[in-house]
Amino acid sequence: MIVGLVALAAATALLCVGTNIGLWIAGRLFQGAAAAVVWTVGLALMVDTVGKDGLGQAIGYVSMSLSLGTMAGPLLGGVLYQDGGYYSVFGLAFGLIAIDVVLRLALIEKRHALPWIKQEKTEDRSVDQQDDEKKGSSSDSEPSDTPSAPISSTPEPPTMIKKTPGPLDRVKILLKSYRLVVAVWGYFVMSLVMTSFDSVLPIFVEETFGWQQTAQGLIFLPFMIPHFLDPITGFIIDRFPKSPRYIVAAGFFASVPIAVLLRLITENNMHDKILLCALLALLGLCLAVVMTPLVVEVTKAVEQIETESPDIFGRGGAMALAFGLSNMGFALGSLIGPFFAGFIRQSAGWGTMGWAMGLITGVTAIPCLLLIGGWILNSSDSRPSEDVDQSHLE
Repeated sequence: MIVGLVALAAATALLCVGTNIGLWIAGRLFQGAAAAVVWTVGLALMVDTVGKDGLGQAIGYVSMSLSLGTMAGPLLGGVLYQDGGYYSVFGLAFGLIAIDVVLRLALIEKRHALPWIKQEKTEDRSVDQQDDEKKGSSSDSEPSDTPSAPISSTPEPPTMIKKTPGPLDRVKILLKSYRLVVAVWGYFVMSLVMTSFDSVLPIFVEETFGWQQTAQGLIFLPFMIPHFLDPITGFIIDRFPKSPRYIVAAGFFASVPIAVLLRLITENNMHDKILLCALLALLGLCLAVVMTPLVVEVTKAVEQIETESPDIFGRGGAMALAFGLSNMGFALGSLIGPFFAGFIRQSAGWGTMGWAMGLITGVTAIPCLLLIGGWILNSSDSRPSEDVDQSHLE
């Protein structure tokens, strides 16, 4: 993680000093790769530390931080650029990276803390163990009339040695899980809708309302505030394990009419300004309740595969790889979203862009309702409808 943050700082510096489009593209590529490493490793570390009981609420806090960071970037960048100039934006970025490095250095991983925890528990039970040893030694000194069992000279059958799967084999196994595929797709659509506004919303409010950089950044606030509810969504998931499918489906279905109603904002008056803020807040709420259960579903899908086929992924499991796939879906949505929204708005208008977003989220809600947590018609959601092929591991 430290290496990823250092690489992130170097990529940000490249963006800061770049003077042509080639350097800026290279900086963004390295920046995205470094951020992907930090995000994937961080999620895997969190899942390993928290455990199953509080996983939903913990992921809720992580989802809240990701969403707030994604949406706060344009807001803070616009304000700083207008009031402080070009380098003030990068000053904030370097400051945040430095704080993150300090926090990573202060972090104690579970595998390092576990020996100390065990040592404390051992010291607390030392007196009881000494008493047990004394009792055991006294009982061993008494003669025993029970004959010892004969030792069999028959050699045990050789154990079948399984080949440790490579990264590509693990990816193939993960992609056979429809639960994981649907979760990654939902993550992609959520990212696409969320980042679509990065390219079109500032331009739209400038052309429609005549707003400058500060106001263009502040318009993301209604979209961002609902993500403070992510931990509450995680708490609900922990309390009601079968709720993720309904939460995700409801969020995507509810976003359809909200996205369509964006076409009503056409005039530079107070009514349309208030309506735009209200619609953005409702759409942000829909995306906020969707994100946490999708991340939880990734972990549940991997746990299901490992439960039904122990050691199928070999030593270390595949949790980090699964988060890598979900992060790839999020990154792909972030890449396509601005182009998707910008192209449709330029060629067909703001209203058609809302229709297109609503169509995508509405279609996505159907497989989420049917397949998240397992096939909805199955009597037990924990059992998958497909078997994992292990022939390549023997």
